[in-house]
Amino acid sequence: MQKYEGYKFSTKDSLIGVQFLFVAFGALVLVPILTGLNPNVALFTAGIGTLAFQLVNREQIPPIFLASSFAFIAPINFSIEKWGLPATLGGIVFAGLFYVVLSFFVRINGEKFIHKLLPPVVVGPVIMTIGLILSPAAVKMAMGETTNLCTQTQAIGLAFISLMATIVVMMLAKGILRLIPIFFGIACGYVVAFVLGVVDFTPIANAKWFSIPNFTAPSFELEPILYMIPIAIAPAVEHIGDMLTISHVVKEDFLKKPGLKNTLLGDGIATSLAGFFGGPPNTTYSEVTGAVSITKAYNPAIMTWAAIAAILLAFVGKLGAFLQTIPQPVIGGIMLLLFGVITSVGMGMLVRHQVDFNQPKNMIIVALIFVFAIGGMVIDMQITKFSGIGLGAIVGIALNLVLPDFQKFEEE
Repeated sequence: MQKYEGYKFSTKDSLIGVQFLFVAFGALVLVPILTGLNPNVALFTAGIGTLAFQLVNREQIPPIFLASSFAFIAPINFSIEKWGLPATLGGIVFAGLFYVVLSFFVRINGEKFIHKLLPPVVVGPVIMTIGLILSPAAVKMAMGETTNLCTQTQAIGLAFISLMATIVVMMLAKGILRLIPIFFGIACGYVVAFVLGVVDFTPIANAKWFSIPNFTAPSFELEPILYMIPIAIAPAVEHIGDMLTISHVVKEDFLKKPGLKNTLLGDGIATSLAGFFGGPPNTTYSEVTGAVSITKAYNPAIMTWAAIAAILLAFVGKLGAFLQTIPQPVIGGIMLLLFGVITSVGMGMLVRHQVDFNQPKNMIIVALIFVFAIGGMVIDMQITKFSGIGLGAIVGIALNLVLPDFQKFEEE
């Protein structure tokens, strides 16, 4: 297909849909593996989230797939440790509702509202802090500090092999293969781990072929809710970038129809649904957009098939058990690259938008976002506490709104 012709459901597109799910699979399951959530639940919530997004945007559906968001890895880990899983899921539900509220502001005030509230000088550093805060966890996993199945030397070797395999695919591969570097890196590391005898297959043997995913209901507590909401700022801006990208690929302006007011709404509903079932927050997947660009498969119904395939796979018990057997150092090797890439994306946003650091205002915003987010600052409001990425995001937004532009101040 060479031209976007709207939504046309056909069974002949089912295999293409499975192929697109394969492209998203590595990143999709990596987030629950890193956060202790259930990978089968993540598959299920990615499927229903994508279908919900399509339902909201039925006026003109962009050909995109929604799945696990990397931006929430560190916040989920912190929140589960501090408040427990159900309360964390409640925070995820409200993070989705933040998108919903944002979509109504866009509906009322237009798209310029987003750019005023969340300019690159705020969003770029927030994205960078996500990668920087995550990096120590990646190093610990790569060095084997989180497992007793292998020695430190074996762990570093497995991490290095997984990392190099991922880099080689990213740099040299062509076509669809280039879109699955995470999947390929994990596969290479897993094979070597199997040869070394450091893979425990017990979970696979004990698992059933058909099993209902381990759904977990959320509970709603104020602290984790207020902690999680600001985290949604970075993926909200990422969503806008993804909509621009898919519009360019398909040559249809999805920012006009169905419009950000509807795509943000769909993304928010998908994330809240994930929280209600026990899955990670959803976000639009650029890997799948890349696959759309290569294959020229613009029919949004293909994503419906990808979503159906994800839901069906969620009920395969042995798949979830197999994912649990991936050695921690293999995951750690992938994380070394991914979390660095997240930081680079934030840095790239500052460069691409030519943020002027000769402006004292910009320098102050970036500096304080870093220090508040990474330095361990905690602001106790009695009813709740703000810290980490969320605190950095709040500080950045507030400073951007209240600090005068130095040049304008000088002129006045």
